[in-house]
Amino acid sequence: MILIEHVLLIVALLLLFGILASKISSALGVPALLLFLLIGMLAGSEGPGGIPFDDPVLAQWMGILALAFILFAGGLDTDWKSVSRVAWQGLSLATLGVFLTAVLVGWFATFALGFSWLEGLLLGSIVSSTDAAAVFAILRYQSIGLKGRIRPLLELESGSNDPMAVFLTIGMIRLMNEPTASFFDLFVMFALQMGIGAALGYVIGRAAIWAINRIKLEAEGLYPVVTIAVVFFAYAGTTLLQGNGFLAVYLAGIVMGNGEFIQKRTLIRFHDGLAWLMQIAMFLVLGLLVFPSRIWPVAGVAIAVALFVMFIARPAAVFLSLLFAKIRLRSKVLISWIGLRGAVPIILATFPAVADIPNANMYFHVVFFIVLTSVLFQGTSIQLVARWLGLDAPLLAKRQYPLEFVPTTKTDSDLQEIKIPDNSPIVGKRIMDLHLPESALAVLINRGDDFIAPRGGTVLERGDTLLVLASKKDFPEVRSIVQPRTGRQGAGIPDDEADA
Repeated sequence: MILIEHVLLIVALLLLFGILASKISSALGVPALLLFLLIGMLAGSEGPGGIPFDDPVLAQWMGILALAFILFAGGLDTDWKSVSRVAWQGLSLATLGVFLTAVLVGWFATFALGFSWLEGLLLGSIVSSTDAAAVFAILRYQSIGLKGRIRPLLELESGSNDPMAVFLTIGMIRLMNEPTASFFDLFVMFALQMGIGAALGYVIGRAAIWAINRIKLEAEGLYPVVTIAVVFFAYAGTTLLQGNGFLAVYLAGIVMGNGEFIQKRTLIRFHDGLAWLMQIAMFLVLGLLVFPSRIWPVAGVAIAVALFVMFIARPAAVFLSLLFAKIRLRSKVLISWIGLRGAVPIILATFPAVADIPNANMYFHVVFFIVLTSVLFQGTSIQLVARWLGLDAPLLAKRQYPLEFVPTTKTDSDLQEIKIPDNSPIVGKRIMDLHLPESALAVLINRGDDFIAPRGGTVLERGDTLLVLASKKDFPEVRSIVQPRTGRQGAGIPDDEADA
């Protein structure tokens, strides 16, 4: 009999090892996702840990739950003003790019590796999407900076392309299990799922903002419970209505992240931590599900598919999807290389086993090997490739202030940081001489590593950052006072780099 204490102890140790792995990954330059998987494998049936686990249904459930929270957290942290400039490029990659990748991999598996056409398309569908957890983790948490709009484009693509991959995988399984089904049926199912998912995601996001701003909970600790319920409702409710639950969750996150509601900053931090927990748990469970002895027999096939995806399928899909985009060749090359495969393909690889598709174990272990190859080679070389292409840029870390503005009721005020350029007309002036709008108050100055509580006679210097509390409608006027009078900042940036 297994005691609950034993289970909790094992879970605690695995989570602590996962946290330690994230710390080690930064020092070694190895993606934490790879270490999470390896820890799961070592703890599994054929590893030193010896934990027996061979339940693809449970792994799929946990994977779906984790992915929903990861996508919601990614949506909350997505700046729509930034990604809206690359919206059509991102959506093209997320739909056409995923479809082309699936078809190309399907063709390769059929004509080069001896798969049947439907088997090849199923494999292609499973590995067709880039992974939000992998891209968010490597770009954000390894502090990788990229020029132009490449970064928001990649984040938008990785966050929005999972629904297409899920649809294609389920569609291929349906064609294999239901001989009477046709590709036209899949087209109708696609339109229905995406339409319902997009509509409900937007509506649920708006409704969540409205509800949070009006329920006025007495205990602040209940607000995270509300947003957890939003994630569950968005995924489950949309899926039950034949829509795409992942798309609904991601869009609900974007709508909420770009709206205003009580405890917003606190809730964003909460879901960031929860996404990390889900990411660690998901990769550990998927690692537990792997039997290393079953990987080596399919290693040849997996390596061939992995190389084809990295060097042919992904680049071809990117170049065709962005054919009419004003993006330089080197930017497209970098976008092609940051086509990281991660947990989503492994989760999708459990679908054939749950659906009793023949050779289900083969799909799972081939896909697992492909993911390991992608994370190991692409994940560790992103910064090197970006530097080689001349597209790397210093990443400005978000400054942590010793105070925070957390509205308890719906308010028109906000707290924003405003950088003072070297050629700003207010350099050398006192705060009392700035003639700020009546609602504006300079509450803190960041100067180097110091924070200064300003007074009316405080003189501003080059490079200072003002933390200003003001009415939202007055911030344009505040910024116009701070910005240089001549020239337009950002002028001279090539169109293709701006649009990238």
